[in-house]
Amino acid sequence: MLSRTLRPYGANLASRSVWTHSHQRRTLLARAANGGSQSSGDDTPLTVTLPKDSFDTYNIDPPPFSLQISKNQLRQLYKDMTTIRRLELVADALYKEQKIRGFCHLSTGQEAVAVGIEHAITKSDPLITAYRSHGFTYMRGGSIRSIIGELLGKQQGISYGKGGSMHMFAKGFYGGNGIVGAHVPVGTGISLAQQYTGQRTMTVDVYGDGAANQGQVHEAFNMAKLWNLPVLYGCENNQYGMGTSAERSSAMTDYYKRGHYFPGIRINGMDVLAVMCAVKYARRLITGEEGGHEGPLLYEYVTYRYSGHSMSDPGVAYRTREELKEKRKQDPLTVLKERLLELGVNTEDELKSMEKEIRSFVNNEAEAAQKMDDPPPTSDTLYQDIYVRGAEPDYMRGTTVDNTYYYAH
Repeated sequence: MLSRTLRPYGANLASRSVWTHSHQRRTLLARAANGGSQSSGDDTPLTVTLPKDSFDTYNIDPPPFSLQISKNQLRQLYKDMTTIRRLELVADALYKEQKIRGFCHLSTGQEAVAVGIEHAITKSDPLITAYRSHGFTYMRGGSIRSIIGELLGKQQGISYGKGGSMHMFAKGFYGGNGIVGAHVPVGTGISLAQQYTGQRTMTVDVYGDGAANQGQVHEAFNMAKLWNLPVLYGCENNQYGMGTSAERSSAMTDYYKRGHYFPGIRINGMDVLAVMCAVKYARRLITGEEGGHEGPLLYEYVTYRYSGHSMSDPGVAYRTREELKEKRKQDPLTVLKERLLELGVNTEDELKSMEKEIRSFVNNEAEAAQKMDDPPPTSDTLYQDIYVRGAEPDYMRGTTVDNTYYYAH
């Protein structure tokens, strides 16, 4: 029999140089310029009015068209979206340098969805999504360094270098999942557990328009309504499933109506404030804070991806350059930037300084990630993470009776 030894889990953690997300945020707040203009009134809520075309509804009243939010919160929304945008640009460059291999799906243009959702929920609300998930991973608590390290296949990556672009996880974040639509029933099960244990929380279950036609999605909807589960389903409609437009793949593209027996809302997913307002509204209803809706809701976040479906797709064969140019006018970063200037939250120069600091920060994190350790070139690595570290059995059989792996405890 073969006997092998693994490094203890604690030793692996001790060797990590990955920053926590909260530390990153404190660093950005300290370093990214408020232009020296921050005052005691910056935490005082402002009333921001949303455009009347922010929402379409199905069997439900719309969310409020105004939002109470402070200048500091508005700045943080912009910092988060700008950080994710820079993360995706760095990932794009590293892939083209052949340092990132395999699958890599970028969310450039879709930042308002991940950021708006996270700012509307609590850390106790579980979130699960599909494989275009770098931004969600960051917002759920993953560090930039650990995300890029994962893309590079490094041992200190957020999934120990074994998940890559499609399989990232953090506390309260159940992925990043690679199989189209298959995570929707998983999120339904997470929601069932919340209901079973009596938690006053809401599961956020996000999938793409390409997954909307999958059978298991509709099976999950049926179960969620039968049991009135506390789940917010969300179709992140970036208008193309791989290289096929939504109109060519879906007989009915009003994805927010596909819950049939439960209500839905279509949201302008290029406006982070509209997303934030709508998800806050859903949480109040689903958790019973307003004593209203019991059971699931279905949202459709209408967004757009500026990149191709994946790195092997240039993204121009099935759409015109004129379309891309027109969609660039709706860039979520530009939309929020104009609001910040309009409300006097920051000046143009202050925002440029903030962007420069974020660009430098993400670049430095990428450099640190490239210096991380590669997984050891031994068969030990194959047996890690089959069980939760620290909870492995004494041994595990391999592919033959004679190939038995003994864990070190």
